[in-house]
Amino acid sequence: MLEKIWFLLWGILWAVYFILDGYDLGIGVLMPILGCNEQDKRVIYNAIGPFWDGNEVWLITAGGVTFAAFPEAYAVMFSSLYTPLILLLCCLMIRGVSIEFRKRIDTHIWKGCWDFIFSASSFCVTILLGIFFGNLFKGVPIDREGILQGDIFTLLNPYALVCGFLFIILFLLHGSLWLAVKSEGELYDRSVKFAGKMAGMQVLCVLVFLGLSYFQTPLFENFKKRPPFFLEVFLLGIGLALTPYFISRREIWKAWGSSALSIIGTTLFGISGMYPALLPSSLGGEFSKTIYNSAASQLTLQIMLGVTLVVIPIVVVYQAWVHKEFSFKVDDKELAKESSY
Repeated sequence: MLEKIWFLLWGILWAVYFILDGYDLGIGVLMPILGCNEQDKRVIYNAIGPFWDGNEVWLITAGGVTFAAFPEAYAVMFSSLYTPLILLLCCLMIRGVSIEFRKRIDTHIWKGCWDFIFSASSFCVTILLGIFFGNLFKGVPIDREGILQGDIFTLLNPYALVCGFLFIILFLLHGSLWLAVKSEGELYDRSVKFAGKMAGMQVLCVLVFLGLSYFQTPLFENFKKRPPFFLEVFLLGIGLALTPYFISRREIWKAWGSSALSIIGTTLFGISGMYPALLPSSLGGEFSKTIYNSAASQLTLQIMLGVTLVVIPIVVVYQAWVHKEFSFKVDDKELAKESSY
């Protein structure tokens, strides 16, 4: 029972991370598209400034849960998927540096270089996350010893690349809606217009993703065995339908919430389809790392669950407070502050 609880918690934590870091990653990718001048770029940086590092706490939490609750799966995951995970961590570090270093020197060349690094690293993080989870959904060719039977190009299979592109579209939509929430004037109008275009792309990409998942992965097998899992598909459908509806009415907060629902539905669809595997093997189910053969001891799971149930609500309350405190628009008065980016 504890293994099932931890698996559910693991999936929820990844969904929360994608919702929160998804919008600031999306804004990073959007920088060359919507950042037409220095004023726009400063609005973009300040739209995520108070939030981006706190949002990444959920990545650490999801990784920490994997390590604490399922150590064997964690070990095999980092050995078999070492290259994309190290690239992901490097891009996250470079991205954080770019946000903080940009304002250190007030020259066009300096800022332009860091703008490029910020956008490129945001793009790389997004597509690497998609490729990583695409391989999890499809299954990684690991043998009985947990050794990858292949190389980096094995992981760059068509299904994983489609998942990477799907993540880009999901985060672009999510980020443009967040920028609309935080901006005003022409930048707001461009953000809403761009979000409208991405909403249509999102529907198309999700349909392609679901179709490929049906033919190229075992995800739907779990749904046939456990019909309640189709709730995730239902949530996904609601999010896909409501997002363009609210964008057309310029109810941006509701559109952003619907976009978040689409991300939740997509994430939980894939993770539910993997159950009970955390690291499925495409070479045979007996080689997969599941919640049962890779879980920590029952005592460890009990103690860690108690700690998690205390810590997670504190993090949620803190982040809710931060988002409430900085819920205002980024205007000229805000940009004039010394603490602004």
